[in-house]
Parts: sequence; C-alpha cells; structure tokens
Amino acid sequence: MTRQEAEAIYDAGKETVVRVLLMMDARIRALEERVQSLENQLAKNSRNSSKPPSSDGFKKPAPKSLRKKGKRKSGGQPGHTGHTLAMADKPEHTEVHRVKECEHCGRSLADQSVEGIEKRQVHDLPPLRLIVTEHQAETKTCACGHLNKAAFPEGVNAPVQYGEGIKAAAVYLKNYQFLPYDRTCELLNDFFGCPMSEGTLCNIIAQSHTLAADPVEKIKELIEQAAVAHFDETGSRVDGKLWWLHSASTAQATYYDIHRKRGREAIDEIGILPDFLGRAVHDFWKPYFGYDCLHGLCNAHHLRELIFAHEQHQQDWADHMIDCLLDIKEAVDLAKQSTDHLDRRQLHTFEARYQQVLDEGYAQNPLPPLPRNAKKRRGRRKKTKARNLLERLDEHRDEALAFMYDFNVPFDNNQAERDLRMMKVQQKISGMFRTEDGAKAFCRIRSYISTARKNAVGAMDALTRLFSGNPFVPALNTS
Repeated sequence: MTRQEAEAIYDAGKETVVRVLLMMDARIRALEERVQSLENQLAKNSRNSSKPPSSDGFKKPAPKSLRKKGKRKSGGQPGHTGHTLAMADKPEHTEVHRVKECEHCGRSLADQSVEGIEKRQVHDLPPLRLIVTEHQAETKTCACGHLNKAAFPEGVNAPVQYGEGIKAAAVYLKNYQFLPYDRTCELLNDFFGCPMSEGTLCNIIAQSHTLAADPVEKIKELIEQAAVAHFDETGSRVDGKLWWLHSASTAQATYYDIHRKRGREAIDEIGILPDFLGRAVHDFWKPYFGYDCLHGLCNAHHLRELIFAHEQHQQDWADHMIDCLLDIKEAVDLAKQSTDHLDRRQLHTFEARYQQVLDEGYAQNPLPPLPRNAKKRRGRRKKTKARNLLERLDEHRDEALAFMYDFNVPFDNNQAERDLRMMKVQQKISGMFRTEDGAKAFCRIRSYISTARKNAVGAMDALTRLFSGNPFVPALNTS
C-alpha cells in the first residue's frame, strides 16, 4: 500500500479505516496459518510423524531413542551364548594331509605312527545342478487281450516338466527375494543350469497362487478367531494407479490383500474385520471404528505425534504424556514376568497421572472464544493439531491404554507395520504391479510365506510343501 492510498483511506472516515484494518488482520492471520502449516510440513520426519524413513532423504534425523538409558554396557552381556560357525560332528568328506618327511633334516617319516591330529573344516556348497528323474511306466498285454499300463505318480503329467524343488526356488526368488522376472531366470540358469523362460516362471507363480488358495483361506479364519489382531494399510500402485494394500495379522499369521479403495468398502470385501470379535489394534483411522469389536490404538503413533507437538509447538504436556505412557509400558513389561495384570493401586495411580496430563494439555490449549456476532457454521469447529491429539487421547483413553488393562494387547501396532515393511520394499524395487491378477497373486503367496516363517518354517520348505500337495497351515491359537 502506498502513502497516497493510506491517506485516502484515512480521509474516507473511521468506518473505512476499521473495515480495511479488519481485512488486513484477516489476511495476516491467513498468511500466518499458511506459514505455520508449511513449517510443520518441513519439520516432519520419520521420528515425529508417520512419514516413512525413505522420505527423510539425505537429511535423516539424528537418532534419539525414547528409551531410558540402562545401566548395562552395550554389546553382549556376561554369560551370553555366542553364535559362530561350529565344527560338524560328521563331515561329508575328510582329506588327510600326511607328514611324509622331517622338515628339519629331511628324514622319511612315512612309516612312523601318528601322534596327533589337528582338525580344520571348510563349509562350502556342493556343485549345483538339476537332477533329472525319469519315470517309466510299463505296458503289458493280458492273455485276454487287454492292454495294461502302469500309472505315473501324481503330479507327473507331462513328458518333460519341472519338479517341486525348482518351482519352489523360482517362487522364492521372485516373490520372497523380489528379483525381477529376467534376473530370476538368469539366476536359475547360472546356479542350476536351468534355462527357464519368463513365461514359464509366470505360469509357476500362477500355479502357486492357485495352490495357496485353501491354506490362505484357513489363515484368514485363524485371524478372525484371534483374541487380538493387528490391522493396517498402505498405498500400492497397480497398472499406474493408486490402490491400497491391506494387512491383518497376529504373531503367528499374516493375511494380505489389495483393493482399489482404502475404506469401508475395501475392508468389507476383503473380510476378517467384519466378522472379527476380538480386539483390533490399529492407528486411529476412522473406518476401523465402524466395526463392532474392541479396539486398541497404536501408541507408537501417539509418541511420534507427541514428539512433534513438544518440539515444534512447545507443548509441555506432550512431553509429560510421553513419560506417562513409557512409564506405564515399563510397569506392564515388569509385571508380565510374574502376573497377568497390574494391581488396583497401580491402575488408579496411572489413571490419575494420565488425567493430570490431559488437564495440563487443556489448560495450554483452550478453545478460542467465538465472536459475539459470529454466524453459525455447519461442521466441526476448527482446532489446532495439538488440541485434536489431546481430545483423541481423552475420548479414546480406553483404547490408548488397552495395553495397561489387558496384557494380551501390545503397546503399539508394530506387528502390522513390520508385516507391511517388506511389501513397501517390493514397491521400491518394482515400482508397481502391472496387473490386478499379479498383485493378488503376490499378496496370497506372501500371506502363505509370512505365516510359515512366523511359525519357524522356512520359506523354501513351505513353498516345496505347497507344490508337493502338503501345504503348511498353522494349527495353533493365534491370540
């Protein structure tokens, strides 16, 4: 604004000056809010928000653990059993290196008895190559004239075909180690002398997708019956478009599926949660609360948001809430060693402390008074992020503190995040799924492999059993 424009406003009278000042004040407030929003975006990283570590770029935040420093030094503790390459009791091959003559005087020692042996072992791979088994079915003609032919074993259907082991290895490399099609075929050729085409590899993966249908359906049922299950979702690209990869898991079972949508429609079609009667642990995404089951909130998310509120907006109550939650977790972890609950006195103490921190937060974040002549607006009243976090911790305190009341409930939703982590690695490597069928196949095979590994069954073993008609299915309680 120039001086002449300012003087013209002044000469126009008091009302004009007031109107212009109010307009300028509103614009300044809007610009301040925008600057604050941009500063908040710049200040967020993987330590104080839900952003993944990959988004930190080269300016990764300095490590800063919320754990209290222990008294023990880092590294292995006294009495810890180490793990190293050990001598084999029965080596497959033994090479004896004889002493033929004295290295000092040259006298022959060939006939002298051995006084002792020093052993060293080399652990190595045998030569890798395909083993071909030929099946021969006899034919015989009976005296009655009927031609009889012996039956081939089940699964031996073609004149020449690949066996269970090489199929399992192909799926292992493609769907577990995330090698692209061409590199998978190249590795199979280099390691095993198996010149497999990409089309054949695609057919093998499709076969494993079909074979895993029943085992994965049983995995879904196991999760539905669990007392506690973890739920999460993440973006995934299919044919260049954003889809959503959903996960449901326990410590012993994992289920993945992919859908065009993220919300209620996708969750209903995928299943598990609509029929789930246990406690669903998740990250406070609203559609999860639409299902009639118990809920538990991820406190790892809360801690990150509290760190941001404390460091970026100087919210002292947020720092006190961090200490409160971690102290409760420490008390629960200690109590788990001897019992399955906190005593009533501890519960009352922690509940009072939790409420005290909330009261402190409300005092620091009061709602701004409405102007007297303000018009009624539809929708929710605008609040700061700190106030929204505060109200969430207040209104959903039972879900946030579920781990304190029920020791079967974990402190966080890290189980689901760990299960999704490798799915994000796949996206980094390949960029996207080319087709919906490929994405669905990948999810089903990973569900099967992840569940097997959680039950101490190796991925190769599980895949070999899948192709042999004896798939692994955990027959245990997944609570």
